Amino acid sequence: MKILGKTIFTALFSLAMNLAQASGLDTLHKFNSDTDGISGQFTQTVKSKKRTQVTSGTFAIQRPGLFRWEYVKPYKQTIVGDGKTVWLYDQDLAQVTKRPQNQTIGDSPAAILSNKSALNANYSLADDGQKDGINYIQAKPKRSNTGYQNIRIGFRGDNLANMQLKDSFGNLTTITFTQINTQPKFDRSIFKFTPPKGVDVLTQ
Repeated sequence: MKILGKTIFTALFSLAMNLAQASGLDTLHKFNSDTDGISGQFTQTVKSKKRTQVTSGTFAIQRPGLFRWEYVKPYKQTIVGDGKTVWLYDQDLAQVTKRPQNQTIGDSPAAILSNKSALNANYSLADDGQKDGINYIQAKPKRSNTGYQNIRIGFRGDNLANMQLKDSFGNLTTITFTQINTQPKFDRSIFKFTPPKGVDVLTQ
């Protein structure tokens, strides 16, 4: 009976672990399907072999294809996607760079948040365990030339918690999200960008 009890316990424990792991992937699919807009704050940490850089700011996304990403500390930089063009405004350099959005975003990590179809179209998804109360999903690019080895997407309950991006050079970028709002009411003008007077505008 002890052996039988142990066997049943092991089976139940394995089942419980599988269910827990499945919940992360289910949460991601539900989030991707149900979320049309999202806003909040972020802290971005980039770790390389030589240094660690921390930046922070705010973001707003209206799916499909509209986003505004503003770095506030330690420098000010604004990135706006208006559906056709991605604008990058560096205030310290007094410079704006504009690029076609379909070429710039492509199947990059930004596409996961700004476009519902990108997730399944561009990535192979699998549950990737739990740590500190966060369920992780690993997203591996289906193409080999994206510049990223893998992406981990973390959810705390139903809330997007973070994204971890490991690039082809081994650098690790962690974006931690706070004050998430999945039902924002945006003024669409925030997804439009007009270069300020006196700045250089470069087209790439």
